Amino acid sequence: MNEVSALDAVVAAAVVAAGFTVSVMASRRAVSNTAELAAGSGIPPFVVGFTLLALGTDLPEIANSIVSSLAGEGDLNVGDSVGSAMTQSTLVLGLLPLIGGAVMISKPRVMRIGVATVLALLLGAALMADGDVSRVDAIILIAAWAASAVVTWGPPPEETQMELSLETSEKLKKALQALVALAVVGAATVAAVWGLKTLAEAINTPPFIVAFFGASIGTSLPELIVASTAMRRRQTELAVGDALGATLIDSTLSVGIGPLLAPIAVTTSLVVPASLLTAGAVGAVALTLAVRGRHDRKTAIPFILIYLAFYLLLLNT
Repeated sequence: MNEVSALDAVVAAAVVAAGFTVSVMASRRAVSNTAELAAGSGIPPFVVGFTLLALGTDLPEIANSIVSSLAGEGDLNVGDSVGSAMTQSTLVLGLLPLIGGAVMISKPRVMRIGVATVLALLLGAALMADGDVSRVDAIILIAAWAASAVVTWGPPPEETQMELSLETSEKLKKALQALVALAVVGAATVAAVWGLKTLAEAINTPPFIVAFFGASIGTSLPELIVASTAMRRRQTELAVGDALGATLIDSTLSVGIGPLLAPIAVTTSLVVPASLLTAGAVGAVALTLAVRGRHDRKTAIPFILIYLAFYLLLLNT
């Protein structure tokens, strides 16, 4: 790598780090305001986590999908989305008991979510096997998320509901703050995507690999921050729902939302194996939790090890 390329790589890496840092901070603000708006609705905590918080904490991936697709960088979209699905289902979920203690798991619910996510990843691999994600493919993936979300809700758990009373003026203020935060997420992600593309070119590495190994860590930070906070506050249903819901979103909505606006081309030899390996990891995690009905240190460590082993498998695929 020559001197100019080295400088380009340093600048690009700095832009990526700054872009995703700002995106994560803005996402956290958007999520906190949105969660407070929904807190007095009487919706079960798991459902809030699985849908509202999962969508909120997945804003960086969703923004990246849109920006990358509009820029014609399909591998950046899929690499970040599938990489985030792997990160959240293993690393983020694995860290929860280490942060807040053991978590009791609803066996039927985790099996429904696990099966839905595995099928979604297999569906994505099949749709991308021809080397592109068309608008029809995008609609199928988004519809798969909507259908899976409804199916996996199931009967509401008997949990204490979150309660919060807000005046109308305060609700409007929080809604406005959430919208501003969302705009910042989008702007920061545009910068990060430019940095990722430049970095991949500078170090002569496929954009998919850069996105999968680098971007997914940055864009998964909101899930880790929000889930960790929920665990410390003993809102375990909220934390687990966020981690599992974000994994499903990354496997479906996050991949499809960008191509819905601008169809993309992808590198089949990378996206298909990554999707299949992620499906296997998600299946193993879901089955383990469903069998034990409890998530503690005995499951946390293996999940984190799966996350680390996955990189070795993908790099050698």
